[in-house]
Amino acid sequence: MPIDPESASVTGAHRVTRALIALVAVTIVVGTGMAWGKIRSFEDGIFRLSTSALGGGGQDGAIDILLVGMDSRTDAHGNPLSEEELAALHAGDDVSTNTDTIILVRIPNNGKSATAISIPRDSYVEAPEMGKTKINGVFGQVKLEQMKELVENEGMDPAKAEPKAVEAGREALIKTVANLTGVTVDHYAEIGLLGFSLITDALGGVDVCLKDAVYEPLSGADFPAGWQKLDGPKALSFVRQRHDLPRGDLDRVVRQQVVMASLAHQVVSRKTLTSPTTLNRIQDAIQRSVVISEGWDNMHFVKQPENLSGGTIAFATIPVLDEAGWSDDGMQSVVRVDATQVKDWVGGLLHDQDEGKIEKVAYSPDKTTVDVVNDTNINGLAAAVSDVLGVKGFTAGNIGNSEEDHVTDSQVQAAAADDLGAEAVAKELGGLPVEVNSSVPAGTVRVVLAKDYSGPGSGLDGSLPTAATVDDASAQIEDAPQASPVITAGSDDPKCVN
Repeated sequence: MPIDPESASVTGAHRVTRALIALVAVTIVVGTGMAWGKIRSFEDGIFRLSTSALGGGGQDGAIDILLVGMDSRTDAHGNPLSEEELAALHAGDDVSTNTDTIILVRIPNNGKSATAISIPRDSYVEAPEMGKTKINGVFGQVKLEQMKELVENEGMDPAKAEPKAVEAGREALIKTVANLTGVTVDHYAEIGLLGFSLITDALGGVDVCLKDAVYEPLSGADFPAGWQKLDGPKALSFVRQRHDLPRGDLDRVVRQQVVMASLAHQVVSRKTLTSPTTLNRIQDAIQRSVVISEGWDNMHFVKQPENLSGGTIAFATIPVLDEAGWSDDGMQSVVRVDATQVKDWVGGLLHDQDEGKIEKVAYSPDKTTVDVVNDTNINGLAAAVSDVLGVKGFTAGNIGNSEEDHVTDSQVQAAAADDLGAEAVAKELGGLPVEVNSSVPAGTVRVVLAKDYSGPGSGLDGSLPTAATVDDASAQIEDAPQASPVITAGSDDPKCVN
């Protein structure tokens, strides 16, 4: 029976999409979703770069990709954007070499999961041969220094010096990310403002949700509260806004992650890339807007298992010490990080990924409702403990006194012994034991406080709990940097953000 070429392409696209979905969804740029033959047909149209700073490509059990978003006013081939495109993108006239989006993507060789780790643009890091600096300026600083050396000191033609300087900037950024995270970068992908917009449009737009309406003219962000679908230019404004956000750039990073998670979910659950029309639009967008390093082995991804789901694609942000810190010289506002802490955290996250524990790393307290039962004669104990847990981010449930099933030891009850919420609550309350109680609904845990309880909310000396106890806990939480949520692509309902 003759095979319809288009049908064969679509069938093949589905296979490749499942294997390349981490690249398509997490980076939004690299994966093509094309059948292998079609991939090869347009590879020549993709701008490629060479760099000696990349690793060996998966020998450590995974492929690690550095995705960089450039604040550029040109396409991948160096052609200036049109006035119409600049206006639609709210790009303005300022030319910048800042790398305002930096994401490390880990894809295990088994293809069963994908993790994208965002590094805030203002992270104050140690850059090789540069000392401490903002990570988003590494590329530009090295490029400028190299141009000066080649043109002014060696007399090289600026047109010939430019690509050498750009390569030096990329290598410096790759080394800086590897130094910060402890992860060897295998591949590099770069996309500008136009590319993000084109690829989002090619995928049919993106679903997002806002907690509150926003109007911020600098980024072009003008959106009502609630759920909405954004086209490419509007999605770009959505992820570029950082002014008027509670945590500035950290909240912008979260916006980037929810957009990528939403696009990933669309691709995985709705089989977006099975449409020949969509594939052609993606091809055009990638060829015009994406730069990738040499040596991508597309067949490596094609051969991977087809069991990746939205729930196994996670987006996270490195831990920070101070989101509103200052550089060592006191001249720049920076996001302060601890390299040792970052390495340990990245290592733990990627280990959990390898173990298939994406649900664990994506857990956040707001996913758990906590009922608190007072089984003592201390008035106000349950309310005080509930308030402390509320400060920690848990959702407050019912509060009351125990009228039956009295206990001798304080405990946390849940429907399952390995309930993530129960484990988190138990830890916050000083290491209480977790007990199985089938009557506790899923998504809820029950804290039962006995006479032995001396943890947070009990009062410093075990006496009557006071409002000061909760106020002190609240102050400590507010003073400490808040961890960014880990987001997965497993939900039809996009996470509502600021």
